[in-house]
This record gives sequence, structure tokens and C-alpha cells, in this order.
Amino acid sequence: MADTPQEAQEVQEVAEIAAEVAAEAIKQTEEPKSASEVFQDALHTLMSGRVDEITPQQWEVLALQGALRVALVLVILFMAITIAGWLGATVHSALRRMKFDATLTKFVSKLVRWGILLLAGLSCLSYFGVETTSFAAIIGAAGLAVGLAFQGTLSNFASGAMLLLFRPFKVGDVVKLDDSLGVVDEIELFTTSIDTFDNRRLILPNSSVFGSKIENLTFHRKRRVDVAVGAAYDADIDATREALLEAARRAEDVLSEPEPDAILIGLGASSVDWEVRVWVRTPDYLDVKQSLTRAVKNSLDEAGIGIPFPQLDVHMQKDAG
Repeated sequence: MADTPQEAQEVQEVAEIAAEVAAEAIKQTEEPKSASEVFQDALHTLMSGRVDEITPQQWEVLALQGALRVALVLVILFMAITIAGWLGATVHSALRRMKFDATLTKFVSKLVRWGILLLAGLSCLSYFGVETTSFAAIIGAAGLAVGLAFQGTLSNFASGAMLLLFRPFKVGDVVKLDDSLGVVDEIELFTTSIDTFDNRRLILPNSSVFGSKIENLTFHRKRRVDVAVGAAYDADIDATREALLEAARRAEDVLSEPEPDAILIGLGASSVDWEVRVWVRTPDYLDVKQSLTRAVKNSLDEAGIGIPFPQLDVHMQKDAG
């Protein structure tokens, strides 16, 4: 221990000098930071607003590393734009060769292109110390919010994609969709347009189309035409059947195979119920339906067989008083 204040001061000065020497020795024994670490430290200090704490060495590294990283980012963006354009065009050409739907082809090719550009942009941000994980969380949250806001629209889009993929009907088919009968004019990603036979345009949301029963009236090349008719009870069964088969043979554009037939359906309240069945080519359905109905009426008239209609017998009872 020091005996006098002067000796105590001298001991304190020696201790301070020893501490400085030890700190300098420790500093020299530490591994020097890489240029990337110096750049990150300087960038963090700069982003924090403490510009006065940046040393001249850090300014030099910041300028040099910043210039190099900007150049690298420009190269990456150029390559990403080139690859995205090439890959989008390749996907578009491949889907066209597969005779894929034109609307869906454009959508898929653009989705591929913008997906590559988005990934390239996120990777470029990481070169400047930006945490891309936060962007991923933001994008996920935004996607969820958009999905909830456009739930109906996305449902129509998903249904449109399913319609274009599975093809339950195509443009030009006669269909019954959501209790609407007409000819399909266009199938889009969100809506389906049909033209009714009285020349009305109906635009149906794809979710209601895909979620309900779809009746395609022109899917097959052949269809059966059914004409129901009632014959009088006093008419001979065999004669009636022969007259109906003769009507089926008279009708135009009726196919010989399968053969026309006349089916006894049942015994009604005022008539014997029959049904004439013939097969036709699908485009001739309406014309044959009309000509067959006409032929059935004429054939029954020629055979002297009446077509009864519902009758009501009223009996009047006289009052005994």
C-alpha cells in the first residue's frame, strides 16, 4: 500500500497505463473483421441515424461494398428478367401446343414470370441487410386478407379453373346450367356466358355453374326423341302400336339403328298412354321432335284412332221435394 498521497497517485497512473497496454494487446490479438461485417455494422449504424459514429474506414468500406452490391443486384435483376421472360414464353408455347385454353394459358405464363421476378427481388433485398423473413410474413398476411376479401371472386376463379381443366362442356354445346338453357358462348375464369334460344345473353358466375348440376344436351353424337301420346280405350292395342311405328318410319332424319319403338306406358284416367322413341343425330333433335309429333298425329288420324282428352261427367240429381 502507498504511504503518501503522491505514491498513491503514481500507483494509479501505472495501473491506468497497464490497463491501456492490456486493452491494446487484446485488440491486436482479436481477428480483424471482414469487409462484409464492417459493411453490415456501418449500414446498421447508418440506418439507426447515428451517422457521427461511422469511422472513415467504415465510410470507405460502405462506399466500396455498396457499389459492388448494387452492381451485383443489377446483374441479378437483368438475369431474372431475362429468365422470367424466356420461361414465361416457353410455358405459353408449351400450353398452346397442348391446345390448352387460351385464357388459362396467358394466366399461367404471367404467373410464372411474376413469380420469378418476385423471388429475385426478395433475394436482392437480402444483399443490403434487409430481413426477407418479415416480407414473407407480410406477404402471407396480405394474401390471407385478400383471400378473405375476395372469397367469392376466388371461388369463381377456382370453379373456372376446374371447368377449363375437366371440360364438362365446351363452346357451342347446348347446356342447362343453373336452370338456364342455352348455347355456350364463352368460358372465362370468373364467368360463363350462354345464349338462350330466344337470343338472350346470360352471364353466370362459375361457382354456381360448377356447384350445381350440369346437363350437356349435345355431348353425345346421338340422342333419343320421345313423343308421348294417348289413344282411345276402344282402339285396338296392336293396331295402335302399328300406327305409331308407321309414324316413326315416316319422320325425317330418323336413324335405323337403334330401331324406332312404340312403348305402352300405362292406362291413364281417360286414355291408353304410349310413347314413341326414335334415335337421331344430335343436331337434328329439334327438327325430328317436331316432324315426329306431326307424323304421330297424322298416322293415328289415318288409322281412325282417336286421341282422347280429359272429360268430366256431371250427374244432376233431382230433389225429391
